[in-house]
Amino acid sequence: AVSDALGLTAQGIEIVRRKSENKLRQTLARIEEIAKEYGVEKIVLGFPKHMNNDIGERAEKSLEFKEMLVRSASTVVMWDERLTTVEADRTMMETGIRRENRKEYVDMIAAVFILQGYLDYLSHQKESQEN
Repeated sequence: AVSDALGLTAQGIEIVRRKSENKLRQTLARIEEIAKEYGVEKIVLGFPKHMNNDIGERAEKSLEFKEMLVRSASTVVMWDERLTTVEADRTMMETGIRRENRKEYVDMIAAVFILQGYLDYLSHQKESQEN
C-alpha cells in the first residue's frame, strides 16, 4: 500500500509474494522497484505481535526483514498489525466478496489498514502539537 501525496489516505497497489522461502532477493528487488516508482521515503512494516503484546517468532522475522528493507527506504517503521487481517476479511465479507476470492485480496487490504493506521496516528500527532 502507498499513501497519497498529502499522506492522508492509503491505497493498495500490489501484493508482493515470495514464490518460495529462498526467493527473498527477488522480493526485496520488487519492493525496491515499487519504492522508487512511488518515491517512497518511509516504509511502514506490519509488526505481528501476539494479542498479549508479546513478540513471537513471526515478529522476530519481521524485525529481521526490517533490516533488509533499509535499502529501499531510509526509514522503516514497525507498526502493530494485530487484527488487521480479521478487519480486512470482515470488510470483504460486508462488501459481498465471496469467501473463495477473499484470500486473493486479504493481504492487500490488511496492508491498507496498517498504513492507514499509521497515517491517522501521524495526523493525530500533528493536531496535538498544533493545539
